[in-house]
Order: sequence, then structure tokens, then C-alpha cells
Amino acid sequence: MKIDLTKLIIFVLIFSFNTVTSFAVEPDEILSDSKLENRAREISANIRCVVCQNEPIDSSNSGVARDLRILIRERLSAGDSDAEVLDFLVKRYGDFVLFKPPLKYTTYVLWFSPIIFLFFGTLILFRVFKRAALVLEKKDNSTIPKKINSVHADLEE
Repeated sequence: MKIDLTKLIIFVLIFSFNTVTSFAVEPDEILSDSKLENRAREISANIRCVVCQNEPIDSSNSGVARDLRILIRERLSAGDSDAEVLDFLVKRYGDFVLFKPPLKYTTYVLWFSPIIFLFFGTLILFRVFKRAALVLEKKDNSTIPKKINSVHADLEE
């Protein structure tokens, strides 16, 4: 039986780059009440793992994320509303744990720094391109008279 190498490579590439969303919520964390579990999943999907940084605690395997998931479920089981759970987490860990932090004076840098960097980056690019255009223009102007003079010299000979 002969195996076609290209088919094998395609097969390996397809299955090696196939990403499947996996949730790190372990079976012992899941609440028996499906409504509370859905609320816990919604909250934990919007909470940043303080260890992994750009991963929600719902899909993080770190111990801190597990503790936060359990804490959220405990507070919901105790009767806290979603807002109360979020307030508790923000008081404990700061606005950093929220994927969408509120707009207030302590988060202005977080919200407006991309706009500021975009503005200054665009300004720098325009200045670089303007200088490059001036250099090219200057270079072209200085070489044209030399070429004209060399053509005249060739014609006179």
C-alpha cells in the first residue's frame, strides 16, 4: 500500500491546526442549577485570568482561575446578583480583571492610549514620507542639470 505524501501532509496540517474551544471548567465546579451555572459562565467569560492575562477564567487552567470560578459560583449560590459578584471581584482585584473596564479617570490611559498612539504614529509616518519625498525631489533636481550638461557635452563633441 503506497501512501501519497502530499495527502499525508495535508491531513497532518488540517488536524494539527484544527483549534477546538475547550473550557477549563472542571466537572466538580459545575453547579446543579442550570440557570446559576449559565450565569456563572457568562460572568467568568468576561473575567480576565490574572495569571494568563488575555484569557478568560472560563478557559484558563491556572489555579487562580479555578479559585475565581469557584468563588463566582459560591457567591451566586449565596444569592448575590451578577453585579454584586462583579463588584466583589473588582474590589478585590481591580478593574484589570474585567475585559471591558468602565470608563473612569483611573482607566483613561487604558481607553485612550490606542487613539493617542495611532495619532502620533500617523503623524510620524507623514513626516517620514514627507522627508523622503523632499530628499527624492532634491536628488532628482540635482541630477537633472548634470545629465543635461552631459548630453550637451556629448552633442558638442
